[in-house]
Amino acid sequence: MLKPNRSLFSAVAAGLLVAGLALPTSASALTLGFAQVGAESEWRTANTQSIKDAAKAAGITLKFSDAQQKQENQIKAIRSYIAQKVDVIAFAPVVTTGWDTVLKEAKTAKIPVILTDRSIETKDDSLYVTMIGSDFTEEGRKAGKWLLENYKGQGDVNIVELQGTVGSAPAIERKKGFEEVIKADPRFKITRSQTGDFTRSKGKEVMEAFLKTDKKVNVLFAHNDDMAIGAIQAIEAAGMKPGSDIIIVSIDAVKGAFEAMMAGKLNVSVECNPQLGPQLMEIVKAVKAGTPQPKRINTKEGVFPMETAAKEFPNRKY
Repeated sequence: MLKPNRSLFSAVAAGLLVAGLALPTSASALTLGFAQVGAESEWRTANTQSIKDAAKAAGITLKFSDAQQKQENQIKAIRSYIAQKVDVIAFAPVVTTGWDTVLKEAKTAKIPVILTDRSIETKDDSLYVTMIGSDFTEEGRKAGKWLLENYKGQGDVNIVELQGTVGSAPAIERKKGFEEVIKADPRFKITRSQTGDFTRSKGKEVMEAFLKTDKKVNVLFAHNDDMAIGAIQAIEAAGMKPGSDIIIVSIDAVKGAFEAMMAGKLNVSVECNPQLGPQLMEIVKAVKAGTPQPKRINTKEGVFPMETAAKEFPNRKY
C-alpha cells in the first residue's frame, strides 16, 4: 500500500493558495462590539434581545456590554473594543455629548462606528458611519397631535411631563416635537416637567411629587411607557382614575403599555420600535464590505390608541 506523500500535498496546497484559490476552511466571522445603555425599561430589554438574536442568526461574533446608564462605562467599553481590534463598533449613546475623544480613537484605529437608537452631537460627523433608529422628534409630534385631536375637556389643559434621562437624545427630541405641536393651541400648557430617567420607579416617584403639589393635572405626557406605568400607580394611590381623570400619553408601545391600555388606564402609546437587530447586522456587513450608507436610517413606526390595543396586542413582539 502506497503511503500518502505529505510533502507533495503541502506543495499542492501552497500552490493553490499562491494562485488565489482558497482551500475549504470555515469563514472568519465578523466581530461586533456593542455598548448598550443599560436595562432600564421593557423597551431596552427587547432591544438587547433583538441585537443578540440577530447577531447569532447572522453569524456575527458579538461582544456585548451593559453601561448601566453611565457614559463613562460606555466609553470604557468602546476603548476595550478598540484594544480588542473588533471589526465594527456600535453603541446606543447614553447622552448626546462628550463622545468625540473616544470616537477619534476608533477612527485612528480604522474601526467603523454605527450609532443605534440615539444620536450624538458632534462637529465631526466623520466619527461615525451612520445612525439607525427612530425619529424621536417625530414621535413627540405624533404624541402632541393625538392629544390635540382627541382631548375632549374644556378650558385650560394642564400637562405634566415625565422626561427621559437628562441630556439623552430621546428626552431632548421628544420634548421638542411635543411642544412644537401643542403650541398651536394656547389652552395646552406644560405646567411641570421633570426627569423620570426612563424608569418605572422614578416615574412613580416624580408623579407622586407632581400630585402632591398640583391638584389640577389634566394630562400626563411620559417620554416612555415604563415611566407612564409607574405614574399610573401613583395616580391610583392618590385616589384618581388614570386614563379618565388624567389623560395619559406615552411613547414606546411595549406590551406593558398595551396591557395598561386594555385596562383603560393609558390612552395612547406612540411606537418606538426596539427590533433594530436584523437591520443593524445588515448594516454591519455592508459597512465592513465598504458599501456607502446614508447618514441616517429611520425605522417605521405607528400610533396605538387605547381603542385598538386589544386587537393589536397579540401581534406585539415586545
